[in-house]
Amino acid sequence: MSEPAIAVEGLVKRYGDKTVVDHVSISVEKGEISGFLGPNGSGKTTTIRMMCGLLTPDEGTGRVLGYDLLRQGSAIKREVGYMTQKFSFYEDLSIVENLNFVAGLYGLNPAREVVAQTLADLGLTSRQKQLAGNLSGGWKQRLALAACTMHKPKLLLLDEPTAGVDPKARREFWDEIHRLAAEGITVLVSTHYMDEAERCHRINYISYGKLVATGTVPEVVAGAKLSTFIIEGLGGADMIAIAERLTVAPGVDQVAPFGTTLHVVGRDAVALETSVRAAAQAAGAKVEPAQTSLEDVFIQLMSKGQDNMA
Repeated sequence: MSEPAIAVEGLVKRYGDKTVVDHVSISVEKGEISGFLGPNGSGKTTTIRMMCGLLTPDEGTGRVLGYDLLRQGSAIKREVGYMTQKFSFYEDLSIVENLNFVAGLYGLNPAREVVAQTLADLGLTSRQKQLAGNLSGGWKQRLALAACTMHKPKLLLLDEPTAGVDPKARREFWDEIHRLAAEGITVLVSTHYMDEAERCHRINYISYGKLVATGTVPEVVAGAKLSTFIIEGLGGADMIAIAERLTVAPGVDQVAPFGTTLHVVGRDAVALETSVRAAAQAAGAKVEPAQTSLEDVFIQLMSKGQDNMA
């Protein structure tokens, strides 16, 4: 087997007496779309910046695209496309002017042809003279993706690339990501959207600096060992009363309203079912077992984590 695109072990980053990344190890195969999940402030962005050579780890080793993480950061940067969380292009320049600037930074030649092809690939040709500052979130996202793929990187690092973007634009973006992966580009993408995480080949969950789960979505869901029940047929007042009762009931870890139903999750399947059926019977409601979702797992992992900045 070929060497993974990313293979890092024991990455640590400290700021003063706070450890924001705590011995994180991640492996991403070539051509894989790997999701990077975790609550705000969990260390995702810091980890991504260490992987692309923008930050030096305080501890840890690894290789990215075959280059040593500690000694060959400059070589890694040339082979990586990094899309930051915040739109970082010149808002008083047009789309094509921004791309011409980026082409110059990378020394792309012939720059005009490369930019024209990039505009066509991302559907930006008709808008190329629009000022970047006047673009909607979805078009800004396309411009950012165009800029970080123009130099034909082998690895894309995308830091919450679809935050604040409408569902249609998000879907089109992910279709493009899968097209790039099919061409052999490796992708590591951080996201808070569970539907996006489910479109990844594998996911990694980091909680306050520590990697706590990794694998395919079915593997991570199964590894959480959660059971889920749905309570149906509740009125508004009944739903609130039963939710409050179940919050402190044995075996219950999560209670959440979904429309006219209650979604109840826990690790102790027997105690959970007993509590749920007793509450439903008291309200004359119906209980059905349900599949545990990735969102349930996400919430469970968040609740178990301890804030490393506290």
